[in-house]
Amino acid sequence: MGSLSQSSPHVVLFPFMSKGHTIPLLHLARLLLHRDISVTVISTPLNSPSIRQYLKDTSASIIDLPFPQNVPQLPNGIENTDKLPSMSLFLPFANSTKLMQPDFDRTLENLPRVSLIISDGFLGWTYYSGSRLGIPRLVFYGMNNYAMTISMLVTRDRPYTSVNSEDELFTIPSFPSIKLTKNDFEEPFVNPDAKGLHQDFITEQVAANMQSKGLVVNSFYELEAKFVEFWNTQVPSCKAWCVGPLCLAEPPKAQPMKKPKYIQWLDEMLTSGRSVLYVAFGTQADISKEQLQEIATGLERSKVSFLWLVRSKEVEVEEVLAEFEEKVKDRGLVVRDWVDQVEILSHKSVNGFMSHCGWNSVIESICESVPLIAWPMMAEQHLNARMVVEELGVGIRVLARNGSVRGYVGSECIESMVIELMEGEKGKEVRKKVQEMGEFAKKAMDEGGSSWCTLDNLIQEMCYSN
Repeated sequence: MGSLSQSSPHVVLFPFMSKGHTIPLLHLARLLLHRDISVTVISTPLNSPSIRQYLKDTSASIIDLPFPQNVPQLPNGIENTDKLPSMSLFLPFANSTKLMQPDFDRTLENLPRVSLIISDGFLGWTYYSGSRLGIPRLVFYGMNNYAMTISMLVTRDRPYTSVNSEDELFTIPSFPSIKLTKNDFEEPFVNPDAKGLHQDFITEQVAANMQSKGLVVNSFYELEAKFVEFWNTQVPSCKAWCVGPLCLAEPPKAQPMKKPKYIQWLDEMLTSGRSVLYVAFGTQADISKEQLQEIATGLERSKVSFLWLVRSKEVEVEEVLAEFEEKVKDRGLVVRDWVDQVEILSHKSVNGFMSHCGWNSVIESICESVPLIAWPMMAEQHLNARMVVEELGVGIRVLARNGSVRGYVGSECIESMVIELMEGEKGKEVRKKVQEMGEFAKKAMDEGGSSWCTLDNLIQEMCYSN
């Protein structure tokens, strides 16, 4: 355990047990440590090794709390959503973390004086732990200000009541240029009568999070200034602090003795002058065999070079891919194992990213100036896709065969969007725009930039003014 200074502020970070939620908070840990803040990270036994490895060159402390066992519906030995056999188990998993509260409370009591808790938005119960001990809590949201603001307005104002179908457009009164459909949201946000575990979970988190002292947002002011300003005017008691892109806090990696095979392959593509599309849909989405076949067909017909990260291990899916891989072996690579996504996006051969629009993926793509084909799958990803295409102009998007933002996407749409991004005029437009945004992102994180100053102000207000 790293040593804690009695004189410096002490921040406790508690990430949710999912790679996409944990990694940005570990980046934040580095930024805090760089400012002489003592940092303690709360983890669990099976998540701890990767966290310790990432922070091994720092003075951060890591404390493991036991993860609940013998929870109904959950297999024992799973402590991370990436290991869940199905995302249908997400709610039992997330709710089970509440059983960690007694151990967390004892930890807070026994630590040197804690100045601030920064915990994930799915761990709303940590607010009550901090409140009982007089410790302020900030919420880490893996969302951007656009998605947070639009979700808040749609829930509050219910502008969808005027439409007659899930795909009919409606306008947000506070932002009349924004047009959305009910299919851009998960049901609890557009159904005020929704009941059940999903609705209960959202209500519970929102209640705790809105009582917290503010939101730490992995974004930067220049990317979405009007939404930051609107949120902080409308919800001043829960201020949004933009301190990202946090991926830019990643220290330079030592070059391995031998490059991973996928990087060797990208090097070969670069040498031969080929432009590569990276295809990845995150670790959480369940994609059917039929939809995977459409993706494969679309990529094959596009004639574009690609690197496709596939998570499914099902035998029938492997049968589809084995035949497909043989057909495209000269210009396509299918990868099934973990990859360093930032390393791929930063490779000079990669000039496009077909993505599910998880916010980490979007912000990483912007930082590396790689334009996107937006294909949202779940959660707030549909709002992220709207932002990418309609607000920022850094990507284009696929639509389902019936024209909806949800549903079965045909190979013909995939083929045309791939060709458009990699070779078309629209592709040139969004490529130019994302390069501009990438420069803004780097400036925001530089000393004196907007995110740098925001983090300094956050520390001053939360750790020194209390």
